Amino acid sequence: MAGNTSSPGASVTSRVLGLLAAFDTEHRRLTLTELAARAALPLPTAHRLAGELTAAGALSRCPDGRYVVGRLIWDVGLLAPVETGLRQVAEPFLHDVYAATRATVHLAVRDGDAALYLERMRGRTSVPVVSSIGSTLPLHATGVGKVLLAHAPEDVRARVLGSLVRVTRYTITQPGLLDEQLVRIRRDGYATTYEEMSLGACSVAVPIRRADEVVAAIGIVVANLKRDRARLVTALEVAAQGIGRQL
Repeated sequence: MAGNTSSPGASVTSRVLGLLAAFDTEHRRLTLTELAARAALPLPTAHRLAGELTAAGALSRCPDGRYVVGRLIWDVGLLAPVETGLRQVAEPFLHDVYAATRATVHLAVRDGDAALYLERMRGRTSVPVVSSIGSTLPLHATGVGKVLLAHAPEDVRARVLGSLVRVTRYTITQPGLLDEQLVRIRRDGYATTYEEMSLGACSVAVPIRRADEVVAAIGIVVANLKRDRARLVTALEVAAQGIGRQL
């Protein structure tokens, strides 16, 4: 829940930001009461501001009365430098990987202690996944996340290793075991997961570098990695190198 923005000194801007910050991957549709509670605002204030945001397109109101993030926020978000530059450069390479594999392809960057998904391509035959564009997922339970975690600053790795949450029965929650994996990822150049984020889905991912800095990760989600891992790694590495050169 957002901090208390209803204090006398709270500005209108902070209250509006509190309303928008009330939404996350676990709370995509909120009633007015839920919105007010998560933003720590009085109900009348939340009602007034939500009405103004809806009129401006920043929020949308569903037929059942609940609120969702509006198109305006998405359009503005696409103007962020990490979006406009990286997504535009990466898109044709992601299409190439998808065309070659027909598997779900992800592009992600690290957002604090989570993996932020900038792009996702999937077809009707792809393995079901829980990611969506703009969503965040745990670094330790996803292929792209492990790549980003392996190359993250030491303080980020320490925080994540100190708070490993189990998502499925296969999620790695032992800090020592995950740290060994991160060492191998830096050595071998790719990461794998085996049903650690969602059952029936495995993934492989590689880093995207700009000069010597890892700025993103690209990954594939499939049902099984036993036969095709080497082929998938090669396809990802070719794409990652192409993206890196154009960055």
